[in-house]
Amino acid sequence: MAKKSMIEREKKRQRLVEKYAAKRVALKEIANDESKSMEERFKARLDLAKLPRNSAPSRLHNRCQLTGRPHAYYRKLKISRIMLRELGSNGQLPGVVKSSW
Repeated sequence: MAKKSMIEREKKRQRLVEKYAAKRVALKEIANDESKSMEERFKARLDLAKLPRNSAPSRLHNRCQLTGRPHAYYRKLKISRIMLRELGSNGQLPGVVKSSW
């Protein structure tokens, strides 16, 4: 189990990303528009830099939904390898059977 503080920090980042997503897209559009004046584009980049750092989507890290583990994460299932094995062994994942021979 990951530290609660790390799990909560990641949730906070996710909320910030969702909150500032539209504003970030609009500012990036202005900053990359060649038809705008240099002053407008520069102002858009300054405004983009003023947004909170944790509102950038690249700062998000995938974590297991059940344990918060940051490594060995399966994107499709949104769980870690350890929970995948445990849930598969218990028969709680449809279509997954632990092999044995």
